[in-house]
Amino acid sequence: MEVLSISRRALGLALALLLTACPRTTTPVRGGGGRDADVPSGDQFPSRPTVEAKQDEAADAALAQAIETAARATGKQQAAETLLAVRKSYPGTTAGQEALYRAGVLFFEAEDYANARKSFNELLFENPLYPEAEDAKHKLALSAMEVGAYRDAYQTLSSLAERAQGPERDRLLQEANRAAEAAGLFGPALDMAVKLAGDAKTPQEQAAAVTRVEQLVEGRASFVDVARVVEGMSPRHPAWPVLTFKLARIYYHLRDWTRLEETLNRFLQEAPSHPFATQAKEMLARATRRVDVNPRTVGVLLPMTGRYKPIGEAVLRGVQLALAGSNIELVVKDTQGEVMLAGQAVEQVAFDEGAIAVLGPLLQDDSRRAALVAEELQVPLLTMTRSEGITDIGPHVFRNMLTNSAQAQAIADYAMNVRGFKQFAMLYPNIPYGVEMANGFWDEVVQNGGTVRGAESYAHDQTTFTDEAKKLVGRYYLEDRIDYLEGIRSINAENMDAFRRRKAVDKLKSGLDPVVDFEAIFIPDDWKRVSLVGPALAVEDIITNACDPRDLEKIRKTTGKRSLKTVTLLGTNTWSSPKGRSGLPELIERGGKFVICSVYVDGFFVDSQRPATRKFVQNFREAYKDVDREPGLLEAIGYDSALMLRQIIEKQRPRTRSEMRDSLTNLKNFEGATGRTSFNEKREAVKPLFLLSVDNRGVRELNPEGATGGSGS
Repeated sequence: MEVLSISRRALGLALALLLTACPRTTTPVRGGGGRDADVPSGDQFPSRPTVEAKQDEAADAALAQAIETAARATGKQQAAETLLAVRKSYPGTTAGQEALYRAGVLFFEAEDYANARKSFNELLFENPLYPEAEDAKHKLALSAMEVGAYRDAYQTLSSLAERAQGPERDRLLQEANRAAEAAGLFGPALDMAVKLAGDAKTPQEQAAAVTRVEQLVEGRASFVDVARVVEGMSPRHPAWPVLTFKLARIYYHLRDWTRLEETLNRFLQEAPSHPFATQAKEMLARATRRVDVNPRTVGVLLPMTGRYKPIGEAVLRGVQLALAGSNIELVVKDTQGEVMLAGQAVEQVAFDEGAIAVLGPLLQDDSRRAALVAEELQVPLLTMTRSEGITDIGPHVFRNMLTNSAQAQAIADYAMNVRGFKQFAMLYPNIPYGVEMANGFWDEVVQNGGTVRGAESYAHDQTTFTDEAKKLVGRYYLEDRIDYLEGIRSINAENMDAFRRRKAVDKLKSGLDPVVDFEAIFIPDDWKRVSLVGPALAVEDIITNACDPRDLEKIRKTTGKRSLKTVTLLGTNTWSSPKGRSGLPELIERGGKFVICSVYVDGFFVDSQRPATRKFVQNFREAYKDVDREPGLLEAIGYDSALMLRQIIEKQRPRTRSEMRDSLTNLKNFEGATGRTSFNEKREAVKPLFLLSVDNRGVRELNPEGATGGSGS
């Protein structure tokens, strides 16, 4: 320890001076008292020549008088100050050092630990060979503990313990252990706790020490510290079982199966009757079962309770429908929307059930945790989360779900390659979803040679969109328009009164043509907001409902504005709405004519005429007659994901998880409710999405051949 080595240097230097009878010096010496960056400042005794205290009769008399006065003082702090007066008057004397020590003791007893620490530090700095130095160091360390200088306390106490013996050594070790823990020095704290356990004289002392070891290894001491202490330790040591079992648990979490089995086998051989033996046997059995696979068992991880229960139930309905009539065993684990439960569920279905593959989870954080564990255990995981980049975790992670990037790609691809649009505008909510979708769409437009002429954001709870519509067509910042400035100059040139001038300016503003230099507007928001945006756009002469050129011509004649042109609204799957009282989607009931001719993209359409989709919808309606809702994207995704595994299990009959992974990797042209699906090189499901057009009669699917974008493409 640094403290001990410094004290020994000082002691050696003092003895040398005594033997050579050289005069004492108070000049500091470079080098010996230097501190490493890792050694804390505070209760350190530098290696420098010590001052030889001289005996002085006047100082002795003053000290005797101060001791008598201190004895009559009303408090120990006042008594200590009386003694310090002697120290101040007679520095460098034996009486002065004695006064300093006594003052430190009084401060310590008065629980004035800051002044006690100051007094003892000063004494030991000046004379580490003071007769009561050991007591001063001990009280100095305890004072440091009380003021929160735990590292200093640990350094001093551990150095004292190294020179002590018997009960005194044990006491110092216990104090040093507490200081080390408080300082976060769990490695040294573990060393001392192990030492105390080995030196315990009674069963009670041993049990207490082992309990301390157990507390330290639970979330405090690091893996390196545990491994270091266990190395070379005899199995007869009372702390060996606790440390060894902890080491095994660490190997378990590291997925180091070889070392895990070696450690557990040795534990059970050396400590078969230890309280941890039962857990050790279970862990060993689970580890050996990791390669045991039941080829017809599939795990599914879904939130079946809590706030996300409805979406978990929806997916499970689809999964169960896909597996109906098969001999595949489905093991459902409730994640409750909790991250740690998702990881534990993967372990359970892999180790305890022998699942050949796992479906789910849905939520972003749950899926990431489950994917990490699945990759560690090399269990194929087909997740149904929207979280981007989830498959980057590893080759055992697959994803089948409609993603934001897939929607942006699909709607941009349709608009540019099918409709031939090149210029776009965007209106989007200022929330993560809206911003992500807007950026994704913008990127797709630019990559395909198009341009975004305008982009306006709005608050997520906004209900009026007048300003945003004006900004898109150049009617908000009028000072930027040349035709407006010229009109103002003409008005100013005429001699008008204030009323006539105001009327002229209003007429000028209302007569300005909108600058509609875009062919479509992308609105990534829910159907309720879209139904409010449409009318605001119409007020600014953005015509969104003239699908037929004849309709546009009628509007031009009615308004007298020949420059008007049709603008198509584009959206995402959040435009999908339930049917209202009229039987039409509520998007149309609320948005009226202003949303007619719009196009949006979705991952599923219940009224699709695709054969696989129609078959799913029919089977769902027959199987779930008591469910008061039509199947949606969640049910369809659950159905397709489970049906993929069923077809692989029944047709290819994989016997191992690696074979199942290879079969999923090579899956091509799977005909499912959500489209013809294949997995790309990133193990993302790629499929043509559903492009849906809005008209007076409802929502209809456009030709699927025009939908070239895909989920995960």
